[in-house]
Amino acid sequence: MPAKADQLIAFIKRQRDLLNRERDAEIEQNALLLTNCTPKLLEQKGLAILGLGVVNINVGLGGKNLIELERPAAYHSSPLFPPHNLRPGDIARIEENSTGTKPKGVSKKQKAGANTPATSGRQIEGVLYKVSDTRIVLAVDPSDPNTNEDIDLPERSRIVKLANSVTYDRMEKALNQLERMVLPPSEAVVGRYTPPMSKLVEVLLGISAPSERISLENIVFFDPSLNGSQKSAVKFALESQEVACIHGPPGTGKTHTLIEIIRQLTSVSSTNPKPLRVLVCGASNLAVDNVLERLLALPVAKSESRLKVTRVGHPARVMSDDNVLGSTLDMKAGRSDEAALAKDVKDELEAALGVLSGKGKGAKGKSPRGLERKKMWEEVRELRKEYRKREGGVVEGVLNDSQIVVSTCHSSGGRQLYKQSFDVVIIDEATQAMEAVCWIPVFKAKKLILAGDPMQLPPTILSLNNKRKNKQGPGSTKAAGKKAPDQKAKVGSKEKATAPDPPPVQVPQDEDRNADPSDESDEEGDAMMKDDDDIPPLAGEAGTGAETPASGESKPPTVKKLRRGDLVPPRTLETTLFDRLEKMYGPGIKRLLNVQYRMNQKIAEFPSKVIYHSKLRSDKSVASHLLDDLPNTSAEDDDETQEVLRTPVVFIDTAGSEYYERTEGDHDEGSKCNENEAMVVKKYITRLVDSGVLPTQIAVITPYQAQVTLLASILRPVYGRDMEIGTVDGMQGREKDAVIISLVRSNEKREVGFLKDKRRLNVAMTRAKRHLCIIGDSSTVQHGGLFLKKWMVWLEANADVRYDIVE
Repeated sequence: MPAKADQLIAFIKRQRDLLNRERDAEIEQNALLLTNCTPKLLEQKGLAILGLGVVNINVGLGGKNLIELERPAAYHSSPLFPPHNLRPGDIARIEENSTGTKPKGVSKKQKAGANTPATSGRQIEGVLYKVSDTRIVLAVDPSDPNTNEDIDLPERSRIVKLANSVTYDRMEKALNQLERMVLPPSEAVVGRYTPPMSKLVEVLLGISAPSERISLENIVFFDPSLNGSQKSAVKFALESQEVACIHGPPGTGKTHTLIEIIRQLTSVSSTNPKPLRVLVCGASNLAVDNVLERLLALPVAKSESRLKVTRVGHPARVMSDDNVLGSTLDMKAGRSDEAALAKDVKDELEAALGVLSGKGKGAKGKSPRGLERKKMWEEVRELRKEYRKREGGVVEGVLNDSQIVVSTCHSSGGRQLYKQSFDVVIIDEATQAMEAVCWIPVFKAKKLILAGDPMQLPPTILSLNNKRKNKQGPGSTKAAGKKAPDQKAKVGSKEKATAPDPPPVQVPQDEDRNADPSDESDEEGDAMMKDDDDIPPLAGEAGTGAETPASGESKPPTVKKLRRGDLVPPRTLETTLFDRLEKMYGPGIKRLLNVQYRMNQKIAEFPSKVIYHSKLRSDKSVASHLLDDLPNTSAEDDDETQEVLRTPVVFIDTAGSEYYERTEGDHDEGSKCNENEAMVVKKYITRLVDSGVLPTQIAVITPYQAQVTLLASILRPVYGRDMEIGTVDGMQGREKDAVIISLVRSNEKREVGFLKDKRRLNVAMTRAKRHLCIIGDSSTVQHGGLFLKKWMVWLEANADVRYDIVE
């Protein structure tokens, strides 16, 4: 059923409303933190590091100035940084480390939510290049008007993490282009020329159905080790004319499959007479760098030439690997013959600017004045035009010569790729990317291949999380049309109430992508994924009825009857393009990779049965591997060591021990930690290490940041940085031989918080390769819904259950 105009209007409007709400949530959070929090509180929240000193300034990749900072011994007893959330690729600012405890006054510009300083003085903004335990490096663009070659910074500085609005601007631009492309001129936003709508866009919006697949027989695979499901996915992706989805559960070789697809598309063969141009994108820099690293590591036959691959993006966001860095656009452009000519123009431009700024002398040996100064400014303007033209030519030449371009989804909307077009765009980790950001690269190609796992964590949505906190926290109200007094924030130059929810729209009854036929009574267990206070009510739901628009609002468009193929506005931004296409076209739009190469079959048993409907099986190479098979371990010492090394799943049940959690912060919505449970974790790690398991082979993960901080304070002094300690979200896509999960929740009310989210737990329980240890209170956890109850029952029947008491 082709999408009608009212469906298109409702869909685009809903996407824009949700995106604006998300932007406002991030702006508000950033503005409130920077203006209302003291520097010390910012550091406690992990958004700043105080008391830093500049130890070095040099020039790095792409001519960027690299400012290195660390904690001076004169002011700190330890050079180690406190816990923080600053990561490579984040936007950050260096400020003077003032001694005042209160933030200074805020200007109207600062209230608008931009990345404006909360203090005056010398400030420099840039991108975090490297972050270690004792040193942090900021990459600063030398063309920034706030900086120059002689960077002047105070003796004591602090670095503050900032919000980044560029991604939102590009997503909004993509939605505007989509609106102009598919809607009549009277309905669309008037703007620049928009190319005609492609068949791919028609399919993605349900305007027309996908074309029949092109039958390809006798495909010769580059990698003969591919299993049957991987070969089927490759064949499906090559045969599909507009769109193909690849569902890759944990450890099934999703990236491995994508590499084969890329090689097939870019090589001449009986099934591909002409090599195609491919744009490879991902939800994160880590995802695209992982693909790039594997592409660069491919063997090259004597009769073949190496693939021409270029990585687009800020060099500070690219992993520090020589091969990867050598493939960046900045490095390639710098090595080209045209770059030398551009550098000559740049040097001449900098010399002229130096004279005008008083650093040099004019033609008469004095600082230029009057007509001489005016003439020099005219020369500068001409030099700038010449430099931009030459630099643009260098970049365009490198990209035109590249058969494969790799970038994040939002970076594909940058000026470097503005005029570039491709035959195929591949988006890895598409289930972690908001749909709007996926549209940025979609417009550049004729065919789309999505890869991801909708049963793992979706995109992180601030506005959704804020609503949940407001709903559950003190002072909140669920009464229609009412707001708690403290739900106002200054956004822009005037005060306004928190933005209302977008208008209700009709969506299918099976919107919850995690719905399990066996979970029909699991209303509480799915609360975090299907909360009627967070999303518009479903049409026809009991107790909802039609809502009357507020005064001055237009009545939202509705769809009377929905059927497969209809374009459905999303409930929240957690609904990704991958999800929507599967709902729109059914399971035939995707192929499942069903053989996993990571976990012992006992570790994989529960997620395979409950999450993947028993379709995920373990390859024989990993089905029975244990810690005892590692070269550094031996189970010959005693029975206790054998028990640890030869048991794939252990459940340490703290029920009845009164190991109660506590909440950090002033309100109930603060992060949770559990001191006694942390001590159980320490004891068990000691047992593993004593059995020969290396700290580098162990990961400790937990759903709560407060527990991460607590565990780090206990384990870091013993094991240093060798052992990985982090949240479930941070471990997605990673693996370790032994994984210990600290569930934290233990209380008399039997509340489990977002342990209810089966996607989060699916990520947690699928990180371990040989040994998985779960530590938690079954008497609390089993009351969190049907999914958690099933897990506790399975652990009781299949795991080595122990009842551990802290001594």
